[in-house]
Amino acid sequence: MAIREIITYPAPVLRKKAVKIEAFDHELRELTDDMVETMYAAQGVGLAANQIGIAEQIVVVDISTQEDEQKNIVLINPVISEGEGKVLDQEGCLSVLEYSAKVERFQKIRVTAQDLEGKELDFIAEDRFARIIQHEVDHLHGTLFIDRISSLKRGLYKKKLKKILKN
Repeated sequence: MAIREIITYPAPVLRKKAVKIEAFDHELRELTDDMVETMYAAQGVGLAANQIGIAEQIVVVDISTQEDEQKNIVLINPVISEGEGKVLDQEGCLSVLEYSAKVERFQKIRVTAQDLEGKELDFIAEDRFARIIQHEVDHLHGTLFIDRISSLKRGLYKKKLKKILKN
């Protein structure tokens, strides 16, 4: 296992649409192990493959219920097929430097995906778990949470980012 570099906005790979995974092999397992290690090292709760420079449909999500545990789920080729209820809550992103904002998401979603062996997964996610999955699946479509805020707030962030990148 290895900690990978997390790619930050405005890197082009973050805007790429991820390709579907066809091979469920040792390389996929190694990649997902690296993603999990990278997510926890960065103190994140989710990570999409785009965020480490790989435009493939892979997401890892922390599902720990206690602060000192590290429990996660790997979702390959995830699809959100249904959503209900709207919740506005604060979000940040490992790929968006020094910024967080309130983003509206579904409170409850239906997710279909595959596990590391290629077996079908079909489940309902709610609340925090649903928010994280929606955020990470957005990455697979080249969408960042800042795309879901007002153009004024996005413009202010871009100005802030220019200053950060200058320093």
